[in-house]
Amino acid sequence: MHNHLRNKPLVFIHGSGDTGRVWRPQVDYFDPERAFAIDLPGHGQRADTLPPEASVLDYTRAAHDSIWNELGLQRPVIAGHSLGGAVALMLALEYGDELGGLILIGTGARLRVHPDLLEATRSAPEAATRQLKGLAFAPAHAETMVDDMLEEQVKPTPYMLHRDLAACNVFDCMARLSEIHLPTLIICGTEDRLTPVKYSQYLHEHISGSSLRLISDAGHYVMCEQPLLVNHAIDEWLA
Repeated sequence: MHNHLRNKPLVFIHGSGDTGRVWRPQVDYFDPERAFAIDLPGHGQRADTLPPEASVLDYTRAAHDSIWNELGLQRPVIAGHSLGGAVALMLALEYGDELGGLILIGTGARLRVHPDLLEATRSAPEAATRQLKGLAFAPAHAETMVDDMLEEQVKPTPYMLHRDLAACNVFDCMARLSEIHLPTLIICGTEDRLTPVKYSQYLHEHISGSSLRLISDAGHYVMCEQPLLVNHAIDEWLA
């Protein structure tokens, strides 16, 4: 159906409070010559160029700049997780003819954040980060994986998580999904407590020709919890 995707470059976009390092299992598997994990502004290695109240569209324009002007990629397949999935959706809506395809992982067309959590990321960012990471893994993995993830990543400034989640909270492209006509793969962990499976089912129902893969024994960080299953799902879809 779309075997022309086989050789396309892959770009991975991380979620709230994360960095490109979250995609290491994917970049290693697909080869760093072909797979790129960018940092959003104010995360990882990337300087912050956005206003204190940034929207998903602001992040999207910055990501577009990274992908096309800095990396100079031709018709890449864009993979996004959570906030990064919202950015991927907006890239498809704003710059669709420049993309080769779309991979949406643990995300939704709308990403409302619980008001208490949003406030906690402002008032007690360290504790809120740990609480959020705890919710982001399937219960079976939370014990072992939360500390690893908090250590593994270069921490963004405490303020970043709040800005990321505030952008998610007002994001809504539900009414525009019918405008997307790219090959699209949707992946969600069956135990995702932050962007539940119904969000992915909604994307699947409203993006024509999309494929949906649900991965068991995984939560919101499905690509970290079950990297091989996610990599194989992407590989099969690309083939």
